[in-house]
Amino acid sequence: MSENITKQRFIDGKPRLRRFHQARWDESIIFELSRPGQRGVMVPEVEAGIKAEVGDVLATLPPQMRRQQPPALPEIAQPQVVRHYFRLSQENLGADLNIDVGQGTCTMKHSPKVNERLVRLPQVTAVHPFQDESTVQGILELMVRFEEMLKEISGMDRFTLQPPAGSAAIYANVAMIRAFHAARGELEQRDEVITTIFSHPSNAACAKTAGFKVITLYPDQNGYPDIEALKAAVSERTAALLITNPEDTGIFNPRIEEFVQIVHEAGGLCAYDQANANGILGITRARDAGFDLCHFNLHKTFSTPHACGGPAAGVSGVTEALARFLPTPTVEFDGEKYTLDYGRPDSVGKMGPFFGVTPNIVRAYAWAIALGADGLREVAEIAVLNNNYLLKLMLEIPGVSVPYAEGKRRIEQVRYSLKDLAQETGVHSDEIGIRAADYGVHYWTSHHPFVVPEPCTLEPSETYSKEDLDEYAAILAQVANEARNDPELVKSAPHNSTVHTIDHEPLDDPAQWAITWRAYLRKTNAQT
Repeated sequence: MSENITKQRFIDGKPRLRRFHQARWDESIIFELSRPGQRGVMVPEVEAGIKAEVGDVLATLPPQMRRQQPPALPEIAQPQVVRHYFRLSQENLGADLNIDVGQGTCTMKHSPKVNERLVRLPQVTAVHPFQDESTVQGILELMVRFEEMLKEISGMDRFTLQPPAGSAAIYANVAMIRAFHAARGELEQRDEVITTIFSHPSNAACAKTAGFKVITLYPDQNGYPDIEALKAAVSERTAALLITNPEDTGIFNPRIEEFVQIVHEAGGLCAYDQANANGILGITRARDAGFDLCHFNLHKTFSTPHACGGPAAGVSGVTEALARFLPTPTVEFDGEKYTLDYGRPDSVGKMGPFFGVTPNIVRAYAWAIALGADGLREVAEIAVLNNNYLLKLMLEIPGVSVPYAEGKRRIEQVRYSLKDLAQETGVHSDEIGIRAADYGVHYWTSHHPFVVPEPCTLEPSETYSKEDLDEYAAILAQVANEARNDPELVKSAPHNSTVHTIDHEPLDDPAQWAITWRAYLRKTNAQT
């Protein structure tokens, strides 16, 4: 092509909509590709000398520990395995392929590729959790150093790096809250946890799982959690307040210290959900607002990849008064060596296997130490700047509104409403998001319940440039225009992508749920 590509991509400094068509493969489940006798790797036979020395290892196992038949794994050759997963990768949109600001509340950002090299070093990949402590001093030192960073960022006195996900870190906080009240002989009395509708749903879920009753606060006319409702909810039964700030609307609650004080006066504890703290790093701290506990998601704020839902990593921080309840083991340093402390009689026990998701802790540590204190604050400042620039662009699209706190800025994300557009065109927010995938981007429609009608939550972290945000907003403006002029084009999307409209009916019927492929086959066979 002889034409100037740069000239094609931009008009008057604004990006044109790029041509996009995603690969589509009629790809089967890997179990369906299985063929008896196929092998990807041939495991060598045990050498005769070793066999003579060791003997029949399996014979030393009790019969109940031996498989009666081989595991039902797919039998498939290596080229077919590679082909299968490459095809699936081509049918996905991810942070390395598109402008991923549409994953609101998820804080999608670039994960430096050098950190991927670090976690592939044998010093990380070859670590075994049962190794003697003397052989993993480097990993344990890194964990202690990272804990020191987290303490400075949050103001807390101690951290556990053990939870394998953000929800697990929230559950660790709830477990420590429960242990605290039990130690004081008040657990039977304090059986209620307060949260808010725009806090992350895992707060309510973890509290319920731990046996607490959940009281949910709704926003006042300005979008802040209703402080009068909080005052009415607290009592001698209050165990804790679990709250996100800024909430998933992007609105920061300026009265957060007052919320904490109200709960403390009632004898409850306060846990700060900082799963996505991307807009407040180096600006506000959980301890400074009076919180007793907090948690971070390393797979959000600290740049470790989401990895399609796992492996994640969460970290939970507490004040000194709660440190004795931390999960075991904690990583300690006595001035000479690093150790794992399992001897903690008041601990809530383990929140995950061994001492944490080591590769993600290494990634997060590398990201934080490369930025330093000033760099972490700059992350927050750019994230807030990006968010408010995108907010300006989105409000220029007819039919898009931002409920609550009219005229106020947002922190790191915004929950938009496409209610007016839907009423005018009959095209719903989820249909807009699916059509956007035809242009190589996407968004998801936020959490239930839909307190904000026709929601769309966008979170442009510090990763994205002004040109990226211009392009993303231009795509949504184009789709909104299509909804007005050719609504069926949007409703029948995708046309260039592989995403699809979800049939919610099976999801609402527990009788049709299947967690694994074999469970699905059992259910479908039973039904036929």
